[in-house]
Amino acid sequence: MPPHAHPDLALEKGLPVNIDAERLVLGSILIEDSLYLPVAAVLEAGDFSLEKHRRIFERMADLYERGERIDRVSLAEELMKKNQLESVDGFSYLATLDEGLPRIPNIDGYVRIVKDKSTLRRIIYTSQKLIDRCVLAEESPDEILAGAEESLLRLGEARAKDALRSPSEVIEKFQGGFNAFLDPSQRIKGISTGFVKFDEMTGGLHAGDLFILAARPSMGKTALALNIAQHVATHPSLRKPVAVFSLEMSAESLLTRMICAGARVDMQKFRAGYLNQDERRRLHQSAEELIESPLQIDDTPGTNIMDIHAKLRRMRSEHGLGLVIIDYLQLMSSRGRSENRNQEISAITRGLKLLSKDLAVPFVVLSQLSRAPESRPGDHRPQLSDLRESGSIEQDADLVAFIFREEVYKPDQESLRGKAELLLSKQRNGPTGRINLVFLKECTKFENRTDVFDDGSQE
Repeated sequence: MPPHAHPDLALEKGLPVNIDAERLVLGSILIEDSLYLPVAAVLEAGDFSLEKHRRIFERMADLYERGERIDRVSLAEELMKKNQLESVDGFSYLATLDEGLPRIPNIDGYVRIVKDKSTLRRIIYTSQKLIDRCVLAEESPDEILAGAEESLLRLGEARAKDALRSPSEVIEKFQGGFNAFLDPSQRIKGISTGFVKFDEMTGGLHAGDLFILAARPSMGKTALALNIAQHVATHPSLRKPVAVFSLEMSAESLLTRMICAGARVDMQKFRAGYLNQDERRRLHQSAEELIESPLQIDDTPGTNIMDIHAKLRRMRSEHGLGLVIIDYLQLMSSRGRSENRNQEISAITRGLKLLSKDLAVPFVVLSQLSRAPESRPGDHRPQLSDLRESGSIEQDADLVAFIFREEVYKPDQESLRGKAELLLSKQRNGPTGRINLVFLKECTKFENRTDVFDDGSQE
């Protein structure tokens, strides 16, 4: 929280406060000091509007950390040690906190009131600071917007932190209750990507997940992402709203790719116009499926997190939202200045992870790789260390997968034609491994592969 110009600025300025709720929370801890821990899991000293309440809560924390009882006498003694007893209106004020209070076993409602008022004050302080920066005009608009973006995302992250829950509370809140929790068929599954082995290994794409899909140029990053988007938006059992942010290709080019992929039509033949009647029929059918689907495309170059956040919130309110795809990470910009590109990418990936959690939808974010796979002798398969420009990409991601096609490095070997691998190299909640796919280069489409490979593995 921003520093206070006056100990009780919140009261003077008429900011959102609830003194009774604050007193009740502190008084309840004095009556039953075991309540300190659940309260401290949600509140911090800065959440109290009065300076004396903040000091009282801080001294309660000192007593708790030393394993001592929290009551009137010990709290007064602790305040005296810090020369703060007079500043909280003495022992007489401490006595009024728990005077006449019943034993309240559950004070969650009052804790939430204190937290809500604190959040409102923080929003006001943040907004005022932004207004001051705008009035002074000592920084560029982009730098001020960057500060706004970071501050608001940080507020949202703090707001999203829930108290710890016991196993019984987790199961009670699970849809269907205890029996459904233990029944695998009843467990909530993620969104299917259309790639069978990937869905088996991951359970699909889950709400709040940040999925980094990375590869060297010309491996098919955009193609695979669009294949997933098309499956989610058009498959009869799904038809979920999908937002595609393309920072490199135009919306027309993306739509052309998707129509040709859905129809399995050679893109070169489409551009040249050499199509037979069956191919034209398939193209019309593929185009109609996309037109009727809840797919939205944005091709604004150099977009940033604040823009994406605003557009996604609007889309969610108007159409719903099931999946977000961003092509690609290194083309995103961050408002304001960063010391280096690594820090800028770190801020972007952290922001995207916060957005995925806030909006409760999976994000598929494409990323470039360094040149390391090319210079690696023998095996050119990518590794996590090849993620370009920032280790925070791996840190923030829930899933990391690489696309690898050996035919790109050995174009003369006919046996490699069309063979592709999706290397699932990181998964927070499941296994990693290789997924064999087929890549139809002419129509930029990946498909499941079902035959046995040379190494004996089978899809």
